[in-house]
Order: sequence, then C-alpha cells, then structure tokens
Amino acid sequence: MDAKEINVLDPELKVITEIEGNGGFTIGLPSNYADDEETRFLLTPEACGMITSSGLRIKMEADAGIDISFSDESYAEYGVEITGRDDVLKSDLVLTFTPLKIEDVKKMNPGATLLCMMGNDLFKAETIKALLERRINCAVLDNMFSSYNDEPVFANILNEIDGRAAILYAQEHLSYLGGGKGVLLAGVAGINPCEVLLIGEGMDICYAAKAAIAAGATVTLVNNDVSALNAARQFCGDKLTTLSIHPRVLYNKCKTADVLILGQTTRPFTFPNKLHRVMKDTAYMLNLQESHPSSAVPRTVAMAMSNVLVNFFDEMIIKNGFEGMVMSSEGVQCGVITYHGTLVDKLIASYLAMPSVDIKMLVTAKN
Repeated sequence: MDAKEINVLDPELKVITEIEGNGGFTIGLPSNYADDEETRFLLTPEACGMITSSGLRIKMEADAGIDISFSDESYAEYGVEITGRDDVLKSDLVLTFTPLKIEDVKKMNPGATLLCMMGNDLFKAETIKALLERRINCAVLDNMFSSYNDEPVFANILNEIDGRAAILYAQEHLSYLGGGKGVLLAGVAGINPCEVLLIGEGMDICYAAKAAIAAGATVTLVNNDVSALNAARQFCGDKLTTLSIHPRVLYNKCKTADVLILGQTTRPFTFPNKLHRVMKDTAYMLNLQESHPSSAVPRTVAMAMSNVLVNFFDEMIIKNGFEGMVMSSEGVQCGVITYHGTLVDKLIASYLAMPSVDIKMLVTAKN
C-alpha cells in the first residue's frame, strides 16, 4: 500500500503515519527489556497471522516471544519479519506492553505511533518530552474504552487475569512446594477450608473472590462502601461474605485469615501496620496495587489481548489508520497521552506540572 501524507496541526511538518491501500504500514513488536522483570507480551503468532493477512506488515525483534514460549520460527510462519530492535522501532506503529524508555523513543520515526500499557516511564518528564519532540502519538490501551459497550476492555482483561492468578499465587504459597504448611485452599471431608480475606473493590478483587470461591475457600470481602459490596455480592454470588470496614471486624478477620489480598478501596484506606502482627505466621499476603500476578501467566495474557487487538487493527484498517480511530472514537481518545506534539493526558500533565490540552479540542480543530 502507498503511504499517505497527513498534515498535522503544524503545517510545516508532515508525517507518514496513516494507511491507504495495503502492504506498506508496519507494526513493530520489540522485546521486553532485559533488565526488567516484565514477561507479558501482546500478540501471539496466530494473531499476527490474522493481522498480516489483512495487509499489514509486522516486524518483531528476535526472541521477543520467548517470554510466552513462542519461537521466532513460530512467528515467521505467520508472516512476521524477524529483525533487530532498531529496525522494529522504525515501524509506523510500535506495540509493546511496557512504555518505551527514552533511548528507544528517540529511535522512533517522527510522527509514528506508540501503543502500550500505562507504566512508570510515562510519568517521567524526559520520556514525555521525547515523545513531544518527535511528535509521536502515544496511547495506552488500558485507558481505552470499547465503542460497543463503553467497557475498558483491555483493562478488564488484565484485571481478571490478575485476580484469578492471585489465587494461584496463594495456593502455591500455602503448598509444601511453595514453602507453606502444605494445605489446600479447599476443605475436604472433616477439614475446614482456608479463609481468604479480600479488602477493596474492582474487577481484580471480584475475580480473585470468584476464583477463591471456585477453589473451595471461605471468602470474605471487606470494603468501605456498601454499594460496592452489594455489586460484588451480585457478581460473585451468595457464597461471598461481605463486610464493611470496621476496626474490630477487620481485626478478627485478619487473625484467622490464611490469605489476605489487598486492592483499592472505594474511599482511601491504609491497612494498619498493627494488623500485620496479629496475622498467622503462615498467612499469605498480596497487594494487587503493587504486584501483577498476570506476569506469571504471560501466555494467557497474550492470547486474551490478541483476541481484542486483532479486531482493533481490523478497525484501524477500515478507518485508514490510528489517526482515523482517534478522530472517530471517544473510547480511543481516552487512551491518548501525546498527540501531534501536544500532551493531552491531564493526570500525567498534573503529575509533571506540564501544560496539557483537551484532545477533543485538537480533534475538533483538525475536523
């Protein structure tokens, strides 16, 4: 396909980022950083095959799929070009789980697009400045909403996997192989099941509760908002016990809990340090705001994300590129961080004390 030149807001600069026809637009898949513990990856070989069959090219850094147990040959069979990192970063659209570091951002073509998940590097002033200087359109998938049901589909996938995998973590810790007492979450005839205590709300906590119930544990969810507790009970069923946060209730539950999983509560709440002292020595504790259990099942993440990304890129082709998706979809606009040399994310702008512009104003101006 022939690339199409798009005039950006600055008429003096033209960048090549859009699709017209087929065959020339490239998607780059760099590997995870070697000095990072990140294992998650966004596309499986089969998904790449579906995307390349639509006319897009995919370039992948050698060994990028190793964290999800796929070889370069597996990707090459589906039309993926295996190449070096620098070549991958020159793609029209770079797709990666964690945001690129500043040295890689500087290797991208001016006007290109970076799609990733939200990460700490996007809260660094030098990274944002590099994105702005190269007029790179950066968007995070977990802030995007589906145009069909207004659901944050990418975030929901990760939250579900994080929640379910948290219970896998807990069971492994309680087992003999994991250094625990060698017990099951579930009870058997004559033996009580383990007690799982969850504090918080959200999809990750709810799916952790469902997974724990399915494993046979006794599950209690505590939060400081009754309406959120009611919603969780409807989601998980009557086997879930829900309690409002109260000092005495929380104290008693922490004393008997075998597993404690912390999430984000409706209203700010800090787990009291003194409660650590009353917990069992063998209890397992996990904070979902600090840990991502989905990193232990990166292949599942890749398969789940691929299902959505295939449709995402199909829509991108129909709308003649990522630019067309931004122009026509408010759900995609919600994920945009930088757009044609302008910072448009209010949260990052506030954190870095940098000016920002509402993306709707920029889109309106272009229309």
